[in-house]
Amino acid sequence: MEETRHVRKRDIYKRIITFSEGVLLLAAEVLLFARMWYTEYADNTQAIQIPFWNKGNWAVIGMYAIIIYLFTKLYGGYKVGFLRVMDVLFSQILSLVCANIVGYVELCIIARNYLPALNMIELTFLEIIVIFIWVFVCRMMYRKFYPPRHLLLVYGYKTPTEFIDKINARKDKYIIADRIHVSEGEKALKEKILQYDGIILCETKAYIRNELVKYCFEHSIRSYVVPKLSDIIILGAEPIHLFDTPLLLSRNQGLTGEDMIFKRLMDIIVSLIMIIIFSPFMILIALAIKLYDRGPVFYKQDRLTLNGRVFKIMKFRSMRMDSEEHGAQLARKHDDRITPVGRVIRATHLDELPQLFNILKGDMSVVGPRPERPEIAAQYRETFPEFDYRLKMKAGLTGYAQVYGKYNTTPRDKVKLDLTYYEQYSLWLDLKLILLTFKILFQKENTEGIDANQTTAIREDKTKKTGIKHPHDEAEDAFYSVEEKK
Repeated sequence: MEETRHVRKRDIYKRIITFSEGVLLLAAEVLLFARMWYTEYADNTQAIQIPFWNKGNWAVIGMYAIIIYLFTKLYGGYKVGFLRVMDVLFSQILSLVCANIVGYVELCIIARNYLPALNMIELTFLEIIVIFIWVFVCRMMYRKFYPPRHLLLVYGYKTPTEFIDKINARKDKYIIADRIHVSEGEKALKEKILQYDGIILCETKAYIRNELVKYCFEHSIRSYVVPKLSDIIILGAEPIHLFDTPLLLSRNQGLTGEDMIFKRLMDIIVSLIMIIIFSPFMILIALAIKLYDRGPVFYKQDRLTLNGRVFKIMKFRSMRMDSEEHGAQLARKHDDRITPVGRVIRATHLDELPQLFNILKGDMSVVGPRPERPEIAAQYRETFPEFDYRLKMKAGLTGYAQVYGKYNTTPRDKVKLDLTYYEQYSLWLDLKLILLTFKILFQKENTEGIDANQTTAIREDKTKKTGIKHPHDEAEDAFYSVEEKK
């Protein structure tokens, strides 16, 4: 009990310190803006001071504080200790640039005139210096006072090697101090759990997982659960009551008629605006592709959208004209089929711009699961029939799996991510994902291809391929006695 109180107190202090760090950075950024406003811009915008009874200056500074806070919160700039240092730094700088662009436009509207942008650029560089100092000081404090959590991995079926590799990539935050199979029994598991800061439950049967989650709740121990598809479906359920009995209602019927109308209106508006903004870039890309090898500019391909309907997707051609003479396959790491022009436009996702016309036509949405090729989807379906769950939504230019996953994310994880979007859909979530897409455009890991010996994103399962029965396949059932399971 004493250990539980200590952990709880540590978490409270951690939240207070993290909040204080965020407030200090926001205050520093706002003070720098206020200094620039009073010394450079305020005299050029006297019009605002009369209607606000000389309080207009405070209004401008307050609006800037709100804008920069919202962008930083959206892009995860305050998540020191949760994200990697470079991710926090990148998120902070991206948030700052977006906030300052919006802030500059706001100032021009207030002044009813074009103001000199040099002062805003100077402010941006000063704030970037402050951000560098803030990120590394906060990181040092975090490492000193909050070492990585030592976790116990509880698993069923077989050792989740790939998942362990992902956790080991963040040793600054998590350390898998020990692992235990559920066949060790309830008593051994519960004794082990008390020795660590938390547990990770991976590929365990539902009744085992539920018992351990309740045990962790009783002892105020953190539990991280790798969800099954059914868990994600329940995640979007609506809590209702039948008299005094709570129920979870999962409608499983997709978007409502109202949601579909607003989503379609947003698709038309956003696609038209983006076509106008990016048309100069599209012209330049088309010229570059044509001049490189005299081949076609666009690449059309069959893809799947809502309810499995096939449509022709449009992309700027980024590969050689004979790239698929041996059949359909995903792009691999260091793929020699990609042209020099293609490498640039793929890295920046500019090859996807022609899909704005697919959105305008109604084949796609701005936000939704990325459309898969019928032949690739068929291969996924053989090993993972639930892959078709993604077809409950119209295909999208960007989506939940694109923002939080990678190009080579496994089919199972893609479905989990896309189902999360499906179950939690809202217009605000769409807007959030659109804004977050600008962040991933500059992150190289989101364009990583599959390994050279693969044609799809399916990872080879050596246990299944060799037909060797894992020694723990049947052992999970030993967690409870036969009487308890009955």
